[in-house]
Amino acid sequence: TTAMAKLTESMTNVLEGDSMDQDVESPVAIHQPKLPKQARDDLPRHISRDRTKRKIQRYVRKDGKCNVHHGNVRETYRYLTDIFTTLVDLKWRFNLLIFVMVYTVTWLFFGMIWWLIAYIRGDMDHIEDPSWTPCVTNLNGFVSAFLFSIETETTIGYGYRVITDKCPEGIILLLIQSVLGSIVNAFMVGCMFVKISQPKKRAETLVFSTHAVISMRDGKLCLMFRVGDLRNSHIVEASIRAKLIKSKQTSEGEFIPLNQTDINVGYYTGDDRLFLVSPLIISHEINQQSPFWEISKAQLPKEELEIVVILEGMVEATGMTCQARSSYVTSEILWGYRFTPVLTLEDGFYEVDYNSFHETYETSTPSLSAKELAELASRAELPLSWSVSSKLNQHAELETEEEEKNVEEQTERNGDVANLENESKV
Repeated sequence: TTAMAKLTESMTNVLEGDSMDQDVESPVAIHQPKLPKQARDDLPRHISRDRTKRKIQRYVRKDGKCNVHHGNVRETYRYLTDIFTTLVDLKWRFNLLIFVMVYTVTWLFFGMIWWLIAYIRGDMDHIEDPSWTPCVTNLNGFVSAFLFSIETETTIGYGYRVITDKCPEGIILLLIQSVLGSIVNAFMVGCMFVKISQPKKRAETLVFSTHAVISMRDGKLCLMFRVGDLRNSHIVEASIRAKLIKSKQTSEGEFIPLNQTDINVGYYTGDDRLFLVSPLIISHEINQQSPFWEISKAQLPKEELEIVVILEGMVEATGMTCQARSSYVTSEILWGYRFTPVLTLEDGFYEVDYNSFHETYETSTPSLSAKELAELASRAELPLSWSVSSKLNQHAELETEEEEKNVEEQTERNGDVANLENESKV
């Protein structure tokens, strides 16, 4: 029993010691300041280095959908002020449900009013009386009133149930239901038409390459990706733009999560306006204005960034504006690669091979950043005879010339003084 008690006590001490060590080493015990969720996820690099490497969260998914959810929206009444856009943005199942419910409710509502008019006037008590003139002929219950409401609002008019001229309240209700029915038809049919003709599905046939590449083009380091259109009906006035999504910290210490920076893809030269008949390679020259100016091949995997590319244009068939989006994270940017050509010349036409649309091949590319390459190029442009000694000789020659000028000026001054003395003696 004594041995068992000692063993239990020792195990208890070990467990307490482990729990104390865990309390000391556990990061939960460290009280961090309360920050927004995105700011906690995107803390500055010197804070997150000690933590395990986390998966990069996309801002825009590969299919173009934005990975952002709006929470804690208290002013929900704003959605009702723009009810048309709210209905168009709903999913199809909810849109169809609302479509059916709106018509059913209006038919039931006006059918109930027609039945009340007939009930109040006493038409239900004189159904078999041929001398009685009802408000609506052959209306003998709520079901028949509901059917008459459907015939009135949809302007079917079978001719079996007809309103008489001895019912002024019925005539007024007929006018009201006809006007409101036209408004409901215009609203709901317009909503369905806009939802059917939305150009979102057109963006499904606008494709982006799965990877972006960095390689040399015309002696300059460039970031490139490829876009293509699978349909024969083209996108009119197509234009491309790109954004760099990267968190940053200002010099004042302000942390800006998901800061957006423009990436020039030919805005000033007009190369961003595309004639998208065949796949095109979009190029961004990495220069001093580029956010990739100081990023080298070794530094690129360490960066936490995302490139969002946006292709916009008008659908040729409908004239509506279409937008397709995609993104590239750090792991999807290949350094030292180029895209495989997909366009070949056949007998009388050009053929595009979309099997090779996403394929790349490796090419010789320096691993230095564009800034380092520019510095090497500037050094290579200096004359070969340039050295420290030649620079000192240049300084010595300049000093000698200055001394000679000073001597000449002093001689001229001495000559002037001598002439003045001779004139004074005379």
